Amino acid sequence: MTVKDLYQVLDNRIPASLSCAWDNDGLMCSPNLSAPINRILLTLDVSEAAVDYAVANGCDLIISHHPMIFRPLSAVTEDNFTARKVLKCVQNGISVFSFHTRLDIVEGGVNDRLAELLGLADTEPFGDEETPTIGRIGYVDATTMEAFAELVKARIGVPALQTVELGREVRRVALVGGDGKDFIKPAMRAGADVYLTGTLSYNSMVDAADLGLQVIEAGHFFTEDPVLEALAQMVKVDCPEAEILTYHSDPVTYR
Repeated sequence: MTVKDLYQVLDNRIPASLSCAWDNDGLMCSPNLSAPINRILLTLDVSEAAVDYAVANGCDLIISHHPMIFRPLSAVTEDNFTARKVLKCVQNGISVFSFHTRLDIVEGGVNDRLAELLGLADTEPFGDEETPTIGRIGYVDATTMEAFAELVKARIGVPALQTVELGREVRRVALVGGDGKDFIKPAMRAGADVYLTGTLSYNSMVDAADLGLQVIEAGHFFTEDPVLEALAQMVKVDCPEAEILTYHSDPVTYR
């Protein structure tokens, strides 16, 4: 299968029609669309370390969640860190696909995978007016916030959480992987007992407490990285002959 072949298949499976209007995802770069694909690297972020890993391991393709190119480049030189990554990929024959908000929204993507890991049942989409199906909301067996927080830590491997706990039972759980600070009110309107996301601002947590909604901030990386396993399953179906490698790109040290 060639780079172009696989992109067309994945573009149909994870369609651009789902992407938010402000997003920039899809085919980021390719030095040769007709090149055969033998080895693929999956990563949340196309960091320079991830690109170096792809080069060192002879990868033909990187598939990421976060876009390698998000803002327009005014020049492609080594002075700009994004352009430097593009140059390194092109020089080493590596193409890059990035599936961002469309992978959050698509069935089986970021938020379905997170809901599955946390054991949510009877899940359905929720969101705001712009992205009404980005999040997922479902049920767990009735439990306490303390017990549910411990379950989250165990299931996604996050070493620590920040929470707003109001002493209420947890049964209906809303979630948005990654940066979900804008979905507090939609989660409340959807009837959530607790709203879980990767990143919340301090002010949004104060607002949640005032609104009477319990929240869990579980880490941007930890709430999105599980999608790489789901992405690997998709790619194996579409390109079974390729070897698939995974690079976990979180640069943060937790102490």
